[in-house]
Amino acid sequence: MEHQLVVFELGKEHYGVDIAAVESIIKMQPITVVPHTPSFVEGVTNLRGSVLPVIDLRKRFGLALDDISKNSRIVVIALGKTKVGMIVDAVSEVLRVPEDAIEPPPPMVTSVDTAFITGIAKIDAKLVILLDLSKVLSLQETLALQPVA
Repeated sequence: MEHQLVVFELGKEHYGVDIAAVESIIKMQPITVVPHTPSFVEGVTNLRGSVLPVIDLRKRFGLALDDISKNSRIVVIALGKTKVGMIVDAVSEVLRVPEDAIEPPPPMVTSVDTAFITGIAKIDAKLVILLDLSKVLSLQETLALQPVA
């Protein structure tokens, strides 16, 4: 069985998510800051007439912050009934990955805080960290985004 993934970059690392979870990929656009939201919530933006909450995956994952570049994108995903935009450094490709190219994450890198990592795909000379988007945000965080939208 093959997995079809959207691969994006955060810093020097590659991450992959199931293509079925991705609704669209859009260029960066103006984001309105909303007060009293979690630190990783950048704000909201207008997506085809709807208000879309936008999170910064670098902040969510505790990575070093970087400037938005011409390659930065907002990956629009559905978390249950809530649509969320995720800021990533770049979207690099869509891949088909065979099941045997995916290994479970090593035990030393898994914890409650990294439960969203489902595996590591070995693709040519690079490693792609596979994410379960339903676990990137906790249930409470997902529910907290609904009023923002």
